[in-house]
Amino acid sequence: MRTLADLPDLKSKRVIVRCDLNVPLDGSRITDDGRIIASLPTLTYLLEQGAKVIVISHLGRPDGSPVSKYSLEPVANRLGELLDTSVSFSSTTTGEDAASKVSNLEDGQVLVLENLRFNPGETAKDEAERVAFARELASLGDFFVSDGFGVVHRKQASVYELPGLLPSSAGFLIQQELEVLTRLTHTPERPYAVVLGGSKVSDKLGVIDHLLPHVNQLLIGGGMVFTFLAALGNKVGASLLEVDQIETVRGYLKRAEELGVEVVLPTDIVVASKFGADAEFQVTKASEIEETPFGSSGLGLDIGPESALAFAEVIRGAKTVFWNGPMGVFEIEAFANGTKQVAQALSEVDGLSVVGGGDSAAAVRILGFEDSAFSHISTGGGASLEFLEGKTMPGLEVLK
Repeated sequence: MRTLADLPDLKSKRVIVRCDLNVPLDGSRITDDGRIIASLPTLTYLLEQGAKVIVISHLGRPDGSPVSKYSLEPVANRLGELLDTSVSFSSTTTGEDAASKVSNLEDGQVLVLENLRFNPGETAKDEAERVAFARELASLGDFFVSDGFGVVHRKQASVYELPGLLPSSAGFLIQQELEVLTRLTHTPERPYAVVLGGSKVSDKLGVIDHLLPHVNQLLIGGGMVFTFLAALGNKVGASLLEVDQIETVRGYLKRAEELGVEVVLPTDIVVASKFGADAEFQVTKASEIEETPFGSSGLGLDIGPESALAFAEVIRGAKTVFWNGPMGVFEIEAFANGTKQVAQALSEVDGLSVVGGGDSAAAVRILGFEDSAFSHISTGGGASLEFLEGKTMPGLEVLK
C-alpha cells in the first residue's frame, strides 16, 4: 500500500486529505473529539512539509443536500484549536467558494471543506455520479491522502474514485489501524480473547464466523447475549432477541466446542421494568429472567455484577483482547457496570488491548477512561468489523 513516504516533495502542493471527522454533536458542541485527534499526526506531518492542506470529511447522514446541523464548521473550529493554528472553512464542498479559498491557501495552512454528503454524488449508487463528483474534488488538489479509516469499507466518491484521479497514499491513521488489525487476525499473542456486545447478533455474525478458529475465548454481552441465552433454551422476557438467528447461534456454539474455544456467557443479568433511568431493576440469574417481579415484560439491560467480574478475570488473563460493543446500556448509570468493568480490565491487560470503535470507543470516554489506557482505540467500528470478517475494503484496495 502506498504511504506518505511514497509521495514526492509536498512543499507548496495542494494536498486533499480524506479524514473521518464524523463526531457526535450536541447542537454545535462536539461531545467526543477522538476522531479529530486521531487525524492530527497526518495533518501535522503535511503542514511540516509545507503543504497546503485541504481537509474533506462527512458528518452524519444528510442524504445529499445541505442540513445545517451536519455542518463541519464546528469541527473546523475544533481542529484549529487542536492544531493551534488558524483553520479556514468553506461553506461549500466544490464550486466557486471552495476553489477561491483553496487558491488563497498559503504553505502550511489548512482549509476544511463543507460536508461531503451535502452532495448526492458522494454516496451515489451510480458510478458515473460518483466519478463526476470525485473529478470536482480532484480539481482542487495536486495529491490525495486517504486517512479516514472509518469509511474505507465504502464505495464512495471521496474514498474510492478520488484516489484514482490524483497521486495518492494512505495516511498514518490508516497505517496504524491496519497494523493493529493485522496483528489481531494473523499474529495474536495468546491467550486471545474477543469480547462482543452491542444490540444485535446479526451485526457480529461475520466476525464470530471469521475469528472463531483464531481465538481462545469468546465473551458475549450486550443485547446480543439474549439470542445466545435463548439458543440454550432460556426465556429472556422482553429483552432484545433475534428469533431468526437462534439456530445460527446454536451452530456457532457447537462449532466453538469442536474448536476448543471457550464461550463465556453471563451467569446473571440486570433486569429492568422498562427502558429508562427511572426504571426499577433487579439482578437475577441469566436462566431466570422471567422470574423477576417484572415477569415476561422484564428487559435485560446489562450483564450482572457476578458476570462482570468473571469477564474481567478472563480479560486480565489474556495477552490479546479485542472488544467491540458495550455490555449494557452504559449511558444510564444503573446499567453501566458491565461495560465499566470490561473497560477497566482491558486497561490492565499485559499485552495488546484493542477497543473496536463505535459505541465501545464512546463508552470508554464517557466512563472516564483515557485513550492511553488501551493499546489502540479504533476510529472505525464498521470498518474494523469488516476487516476482521476478511472482507475486501474498496478504500484500501485502491491505494495498492
